Amino acid sequence: MCGIAGFIHLNNQSVEGGSKILTCMGELLAHRGPDGEGSWLDDSGKVGLAHRRLAIIDLSSSGAQPMKGRNGTLITLNGEIYNYLELQESLSGSWNFSSDSDTETVLASYDRYEEECVDHLRGMFSFAIWDDRKQRLFCARDRFGIKPFYYATVDDVFYFASEAKALLPVLPDIETDGEAMAEYLTFNFVIGENTLFKGIKQLLPGHGLMIKGGEVRTWRYWDVNYEVDWNHGEGWFQERLRSLLDDSIGVHLRSDVPVGAYLSGGIDSSLMAILAARKDSRNREAFHGRFLEYPGYDESNFAEMASEAIGGNLNIIDITHKDFEENLRKVIYHLDYPVAGPGSFPQYMVSKLAAEKVKVVLGGQGGDEIFGGYARYLLAYFEQCINAAIDGTYKDGNFVVTIESIIPNLGILREYKPMMREFWREGLFGNLEDRYFRLIDRSSDMDREIDWGELDKGRVFESFREIFLNKSNVRKGAYFDHMTHFDFKTLLPALLQVEDRMSMAHGLESRVPFLDHELVECIATASAEVKFSGGNMKHLIKKSYEGVLPDRIVNRRDKMGFPVPLKEWLGNELNGMAEDIFHGMKQRNRPFINSGEVLANFQSAGRFSRKVWSLMSLEIWHQTFHDQASYYKSLIK
Repeated sequence: MCGIAGFIHLNNQSVEGGSKILTCMGELLAHRGPDGEGSWLDDSGKVGLAHRRLAIIDLSSSGAQPMKGRNGTLITLNGEIYNYLELQESLSGSWNFSSDSDTETVLASYDRYEEECVDHLRGMFSFAIWDDRKQRLFCARDRFGIKPFYYATVDDVFYFASEAKALLPVLPDIETDGEAMAEYLTFNFVIGENTLFKGIKQLLPGHGLMIKGGEVRTWRYWDVNYEVDWNHGEGWFQERLRSLLDDSIGVHLRSDVPVGAYLSGGIDSSLMAILAARKDSRNREAFHGRFLEYPGYDESNFAEMASEAIGGNLNIIDITHKDFEENLRKVIYHLDYPVAGPGSFPQYMVSKLAAEKVKVVLGGQGGDEIFGGYARYLLAYFEQCINAAIDGTYKDGNFVVTIESIIPNLGILREYKPMMREFWREGLFGNLEDRYFRLIDRSSDMDREIDWGELDKGRVFESFREIFLNKSNVRKGAYFDHMTHFDFKTLLPALLQVEDRMSMAHGLESRVPFLDHELVECIATASAEVKFSGGNMKHLIKKSYEGVLPDRIVNRRDKMGFPVPLKEWLGNELNGMAEDIFHGMKQRNRPFINSGEVLANFQSAGRFSRKVWSLMSLEIWHQTFHDQASYYKSLIK
């Protein structure tokens, strides 16, 4: 786990101040790699690579980067290649390995397969390989977007880095991207290659990028297919899941340093911790964050149940309003730009705790998108089942769960009554894409605060629709698969951004065993009836691990997803904090935001409303980066 950066001049010229730029980008990524640093600049000055190292595999200096290969190749890599031992064995006939580093296996794979080497890599990664012989730069990002890759082209120079902030010094100006802003306000994350920084793009998950002869080309090398496997039933998928996850856990535990686990008290993180401990008795350090200042925000009793199941040591941090006040700006800084909800703050605090004891942690990220764990899936599917019952279309193959079987599981929606009220406020039924868009649209209560005349929400819907109705890998009418597919392609990368930044802020590597491509490819072919039987969310994983997971964790209906007592804090201990932030917004007249309305409507936000967090994060983001543009520019002068 590391930080990478670099550049290449598209017109084959020397990059002015190239050495200083590499140093600057490396320093802005220093938190990602406290164990070492390195850079390389070719003789002509047209290509440069930089690296910050967090040593996890091959702790010796032989794993240092940028790493030179044969035939004029160099690599800067961020991530872990979990099948590096198998790759070394298969490539040993054509490559003389000089280290035990997984980085060298990428160089060897590229030497054998060129850009198709990504098809042979199992893990989380983003990297850049300079091929001097072919005079080209090849870059790639892992299948799910676990590891980040940002880039910008300025004055015919292509720059890239693990974090967007490392590119700010080379931008002519720090401005907000309108298209990305419209997406963020709608979903709390962007759904394409744009970022909130105008001019900075992200290489999408499962994509490669090649620069040769001044041309920049990107392509998708991997995708998930939801073609249902009707030849196998639930029992087969349960057995297959146990086999694939066992194998994934095994390779994710490959490390030359101890491995701990996040433990929220939910199904996904609990299962990761339990299976890891069964693999290796040394993996018993678990980490949890709780809020004790207000009732209803403490889930530590469930985390303790999971910890007891593994005989582990549960490390708990009590997170307070003072922690929020002291660390909020650090969270936004490390995120690069606002994304997802306020859960990034407690994630930051728990990662800080974990980094005091381990360098690697396992997490349960991906479980909700793969197995169907969001309450909105049940709500949307329930509505469509009512529609199907009225129309008599149950037997058309689109609805494999009956209303009768769903009803016993509707109790899980108890905490979502406000969402249900809003969802049904403008009627029932309608096109699947229209209904799901309404469920995930976070901007419905921000008509006055946002200047939508300056933003194109119609384009946002069309972009959503293009992904949601993708017929190339999701069969027509498979509503459950359409929902999970959209979230897998858009929400999951946003959550992985949080996972990466909050852990790397403390030099901590976070691994996510659910996101192993063979496992994902398999479960994607399971029918909704297998994954969602009776409207029971995560049915497949619950049934597959009966007797492994504590019953109270499996059967709980009150999992909150790391909520933060934000409304309570801002109304009491931190009274005035939001108003002060929003006053700053009003004074500076931020683009696309009606600042006066933000302050006027603050008190009307609901307890779990994300409006306050979304707008407060935006203002702190502006203060942290836009208002400090001259500072970032000065770093390379």
